Amino acid sequence: MTPVSRRIAVVVSACALSGAIIVSQTQSPQDPDATADFLKRPPVVRLDPGKEQELFLLPPGYTIELVLSDPLIQDPVGVTFDGNGRMYVLEMRSYMRDADGSGSRDPISRISRHEDTDGDGVYDTHTVFVDNMVMPRNAFPLEDGVILGLETDNRDLHKYTDTNGDGVADRNEVFYPAFGRVTNMEWQPGGITWALDNWLYSTYNPFRLRLAPNGKVLREETEANGGQWWSAQDNYGKVWWVDGGGEIGPVNFQTPIVYGAFNVPDNFEADFQVPWPAPGGISDMQGGMRRVRLPDGTLNHFTAASGVEIYRGDRLPPDAVGDLFFNEPVGRIVRRAKIVVTDGLTQLRNAYVQSEFVRSTDPLFRPVSIHNAPDGSLYLVDMYTGIIQDAQWSGPGTYLRRKIEQYELDKQHNWGRIWRIRHEGQSPDRTPPRMYQETPAQLVAHLAHPNGWWRDTAQKLLVLKQDKSVVPALKQMARGSTSQLARIHALWTLEGLGALDAPLAREFIRSPDPQLRIQGIRASESLYKGSRGEKSFAADYRAMTKDPDPNVAIQAMLTLNLQKVPDAATLIRTTAEHSSARGVREIGTQLLRPRPFQGQRPSLADTGAGGVNMTVDQRRSLQRGDEIYRELCGTCHGPDGKGSPMAGAPEGVTMAPPLAESARVQGHRDYVVNVLLHGLMGPIEDRNYPAGVMVAMGTNDDQWIADIATYVRNSFGNAGTFVTAEQVAEARKTSARKTPWTFTELDPIVPKLLSNTAAWKVTASHNPETAANAIATTPGRWDTGVPQQPGMWFQIELPEAAMVAELQFDSTVAGRPMFAMPPARGAGPAPAPAARGRGRGGFLQTTGPIAYTVQVSMDGSTWSAPLAEGAGAVSTLVKFTPTRAKFIRINQTGSAQNNEGWSIQQIRVYALQSRS
Repeated sequence: MTPVSRRIAVVVSACALSGAIIVSQTQSPQDPDATADFLKRPPVVRLDPGKEQELFLLPPGYTIELVLSDPLIQDPVGVTFDGNGRMYVLEMRSYMRDADGSGSRDPISRISRHEDTDGDGVYDTHTVFVDNMVMPRNAFPLEDGVILGLETDNRDLHKYTDTNGDGVADRNEVFYPAFGRVTNMEWQPGGITWALDNWLYSTYNPFRLRLAPNGKVLREETEANGGQWWSAQDNYGKVWWVDGGGEIGPVNFQTPIVYGAFNVPDNFEADFQVPWPAPGGISDMQGGMRRVRLPDGTLNHFTAASGVEIYRGDRLPPDAVGDLFFNEPVGRIVRRAKIVVTDGLTQLRNAYVQSEFVRSTDPLFRPVSIHNAPDGSLYLVDMYTGIIQDAQWSGPGTYLRRKIEQYELDKQHNWGRIWRIRHEGQSPDRTPPRMYQETPAQLVAHLAHPNGWWRDTAQKLLVLKQDKSVVPALKQMARGSTSQLARIHALWTLEGLGALDAPLAREFIRSPDPQLRIQGIRASESLYKGSRGEKSFAADYRAMTKDPDPNVAIQAMLTLNLQKVPDAATLIRTTAEHSSARGVREIGTQLLRPRPFQGQRPSLADTGAGGVNMTVDQRRSLQRGDEIYRELCGTCHGPDGKGSPMAGAPEGVTMAPPLAESARVQGHRDYVVNVLLHGLMGPIEDRNYPAGVMVAMGTNDDQWIADIATYVRNSFGNAGTFVTAEQVAEARKTSARKTPWTFTELDPIVPKLLSNTAAWKVTASHNPETAANAIATTPGRWDTGVPQQPGMWFQIELPEAAMVAELQFDSTVAGRPMFAMPPARGAGPAPAPAARGRGRGGFLQTTGPIAYTVQVSMDGSTWSAPLAEGAGAVSTLVKFTPTRAKFIRINQTGSAQNNEGWSIQQIRVYALQSRS
């Protein structure tokens, strides 16, 4: 039997099996799972790699061959390559060894290292680089014998070093804290990308890190990227992400994430999220029959997209270069997508009509990641296991649990394979990388290599070495190379060495090549914001908004916005309004009114993850406020916000009032803002403090006041609302006071938070049974359950009428999860959150109201005219003329742009005090 006829026979027999599995094609609208077949079937069993290889279905010309297999490796989930081409394999050996996930956090996993010492394409030397780990999630190589690693349920990113060259790490130190999560294992970072801009990006983390020449780790906040497992960059430095749990696939890919998360309704061609597995599935989807294609028994919609890569090698056909590849392990496919850019906007299209790049009829085939390799091919990581979903989704009695039992999937674990994908017309490049032994000058030559892996690795090592002797060669390459990509890498390597100068950046900005113009703008940002502050680039950015190429004009707007160039908003609005390019109009509009990101929230259920769920502006404000507090405030108020003890005074006497857990500090923002603007003197609630007068800080600008106010209201255990520069400006106008306040003057005019929420009655137009989540302190939220549309409302009935003056409602609250935390290690899985009828637990993407009005009533029947109206946001603040009311209703008046729902995780009502 020929290989082709063998594959046809396998598909036919698989289809026959599928017909036996599905006993009915009629689904009950009430319970589609009621029609599922759970009769005992022959168990799924492990196949030898050679047998599994026969079951792969690939496009004509493509072949797949084994690289590594069990028992040498077990449960592989990702690979990386160091500067000498040695491959590091993440092995999650404790993953789902039964349907309950028993012992999943046992420290029996590892990072193994494999080397091809003679260049024949076969890995012949194997070591365990780091052993006794809890399901490792990163193995990112730096210098020779140094990797960054992250374990599951560990917040610290570690640096592992092999100091004696035996292939085993013997030093372990914390590289960066607060990087990981402690939560469901699917909701934790996985993979690191050193991008073209010399910053490190990772899934879930809404920030980027950078290694400074002095050894410090720098951090900059970004928008949430929405990614889940692994990330990758394209030839021009845009990092790509995929969402699995939200059932989306690729997310937030219109621009580099540092500029924001931009999406459009036609991110994808029609039906892009529909997978096309090989027929003959076993219907083992967490989403049950809602996610089963009949009669095939295969997946009908993305539900576990993971392991993204942009092919940038040189040993597959040229038409593959720049294509997006990602995996769907529940569907047992690898998707290849064409990236089509039109008028500055990107759309993804399946490269194969109703088919996939890689498919298999082996139920244990579980592709989880795919990687560019030093030899120019693609390496496909196949976990080869029975249960791919975490225990949170396979509890007793669930649809998935019954499927696991039907096919004895829980008996198949601790296998795994790594495959090499080749093309008949090209042999892999057997040249062994030896970059750790090469001089900086030799590394520079690799920046012109046709394989992106070589270019990236050489740039990374040059930046790590910080050897300035190569600067002349880099400048020559940046100016004179015939390779566009070599010029780009030379430019960014100079940036990483701190050797980029304004003349070279401007040469790129004025290049006839649009991509070089874009890279020139991006790289010049380091000069604009650097210590020397090359603010003259602002004129270049303004001029480039008129560039005839929409991609360049978009980049100019992005840079103007990110760098907060004066009058950026006005120029962006003008550019967007007058452009004929849809992308310029769309991105410009979203810059002025940001929309919610798509995909995974930075922290879904980890209350210890800090403020990662805050907006990017809020996180940046907190960082600036922290710096101000350390410099000016800690001496009197104490580094912990509890007040500095007064030397020689009785215990409990502090220099200044405590800020920690202060009801005044956490209450209405006007209290803190007015104290900062005008100062405060005299006793506070009949208590005097030795420091005396709180000095007025009003000579500082509005943003400065907002930053320190935000910091003290959200540090030391406090949980106040954030303060904006606009709110500070309004407070300045309200009071022209020239002398410090006294407490008795200020306190009565500050609105007070109505804290008697236990006595409130809340309801809503949609999902009224969960409306109380918006006033609870436990994990949860209220949401509409469907995309926003006019006519939705949320209502509060107060126990008694109050002089209501302000509302604040937040769709996301920092530090408060939407779902309950999973139990501690060994305690078994927590119940899964409701999936709202979608697949494997995909959650409705939500934000604040698109637009709103606020009305009040004394009896719940007769309503006022709108007291306020406007556009909503993740955190929406509504201030209006104080009005006596017992009922408050928020009306949603806009329509969803990207199918986002409306949610409220917290709502606050402020009222003026009654005066006798």
